[in-house]
Amino acid sequence: MPEPLYLTRSDPSRNMARFYALSLEPTLFGEVSLVRNWGRIGAHGQMRTETFDRSDAATAAFEHLQILKLRKGYRPKCSE
Repeated sequence: MPEPLYLTRSDPSRNMARFYALSLEPTLFGEVSLVRNWGRIGAHGQMRTETFDRSDAATAAFEHLQILKLRKGYRPKCSE
């Protein structure tokens, strides 16, 4: 399973400061949940969870969302 991912997108001229977080979490029933959290940096944002029977399907969905967000201009958060 991929590591949790935290992406940000900022544009001060448009007053834009957004985040998008993705993670895969095992459930108690042997399934895998794709957890998405997004919103304005500094806020709690919104959360959506989607559960998959197979881990390869969850990983494919994770990677697909990662590609879409990178195309939109989100970048991995720089570690300080």
